[in-house]
Amino acid sequence: MDQIEKIDKEVKDIDEQILKLLDQRMEITGEKAKLAKDNGLFMPFSERERELIAWVTKMADQDDKYCAQSVFHALVAAERAQYNNTEAQSDIYGFIMDAVKQTALYFPQEAVVACQGTEGAYSQISCDKMFKTPSIMFFDSFASVFKAVEAGMCQYGVLPIENSTAGSVNAVYDLMLQHNFSIVRSARLKINHNLFSNTGATMDGIREVISHQQAISQCSVFLSQMQNVEVRPVANTAMAAKYVAESGRTDIAAISSAMCGEDYNLTPLKENIQDNNGNYTRFICISKDFEVYPGADRISLIMTIPHRPGALYNVLAKFYALGVNIRKLESRPMPESESEFEFYLDIEAPVYSPETEMLFKDLEAGPEKVRFLGAYNEILLQ
Repeated sequence: MDQIEKIDKEVKDIDEQILKLLDQRMEITGEKAKLAKDNGLFMPFSERERELIAWVTKMADQDDKYCAQSVFHALVAAERAQYNNTEAQSDIYGFIMDAVKQTALYFPQEAVVACQGTEGAYSQISCDKMFKTPSIMFFDSFASVFKAVEAGMCQYGVLPIENSTAGSVNAVYDLMLQHNFSIVRSARLKINHNLFSNTGATMDGIREVISHQQAISQCSVFLSQMQNVEVRPVANTAMAAKYVAESGRTDIAAISSAMCGEDYNLTPLKENIQDNNGNYTRFICISKDFEVYPGADRISLIMTIPHRPGALYNVLAKFYALGVNIRKLESRPMPESESEFEFYLDIEAPVYSPETEMLFKDLEAGPEKVRFLGAYNEILLQ
């Protein structure tokens, strides 16, 4: 035990030396950054990083090579951030601050809102809880919701984006790459799925079950236990309930919400059939205009990152260095490229935080393309 304590002290002494040297290094690179800015000089950090890592690889012991590379990658990232933060303001952060000034102090209670599906859809349930008295316009597809908002037909649109059991709603993520919009709020809604049919139906007599693909995925365990049943996806859980009601058949059932069962006068065959009782779907509320309401502490971005080794690591290091937590990171293939991807990120970043401004300065100065999707807060719907 005494030997371990002795080693710990030696490590601490080395750490103190490293810290002093780091302070010296940052002071010198800070002077260099100021001189470069004052003289209008561009700092080629990518070239400098390649040269430095090549030198480190040559000089480091073979066993320590990868550790040394990681440390010096981080040093160059810190130097780049130091250089970038001598700029007066980030364009994106300035855009966020302008939106804050122009946005009302309270989230609206009344609005014309676009939802996919029909009466009883989970999007409608979420919308009714986000807004006090929404005027809802229903559309057949997610694409139509985006178009209605983009064209100004509706002030807002409510769309499902991910589920805690089935994962991301890929169709919505793909559409996000194609349309101009702003996320102004997000909400998590607890999802309870039920199996409904017409009066007189029995579990043993069901030969077909229909619902949205996400709902089917969320009830996979229950469905696997049903014998001789065809499972068929349709556009929406509410549309499934409507189809079953209008069919009059007793051999078909829909996976839908309790509201759908009531609206279409269906009989519940089995309640709460989801695989996980902690089943939540996250919805986003989108707007044509950029609105940032008080309390916004989450930011969504889409980033195009160069297709080369270490490019994603270099981006993530910027978030880590500033203590900014990434809640979600998802890659989406770029339609015009077979090998490049765009990355969707949700980050925890209060809009007034100095780290948020520093982050955008750093991101904008890098080789990555950054698209700001919105700054908002997330609520839990009961």
